[in-house]
Amino acid sequence: MYAIVEIAGQQFKVENNSKLFVHRLEAEEGSNVEFDKILLFENDGKYKVGKPEVKDAKVTAKVLSHVKGDKVLVFKKKRRKGYQKSNGHRQQFTQLQIESIDA
Repeated sequence: MYAIVEIAGQQFKVENNSKLFVHRLEAEEGSNVEFDKILLFENDGKYKVGKPEVKDAKVTAKVLSHVKGDKVLVFKKKRRKGYQKSNGHRQQFTQLQIESIDA
């Protein structure tokens, strides 16, 4: 059983007890969050496809932690002009564990 769910503007394939990283959510560690924007649901070879969402379906997840991703370096240079610029950032992520998929 799995579902395609939209979380923070991105689509993820989730299964029971799977862990995933999403863009930072405003939820405390240890709390449960529910997502009701289910785009596709599969159970034993039977599919429910949403138009655009599957009605009366939800995914419950537990917030495990808030972490920072790897550093991304952005380097700009124009040759023969003496122009060099370096910049970087670390993206904020939330680690989720999927508790249940209901449809």
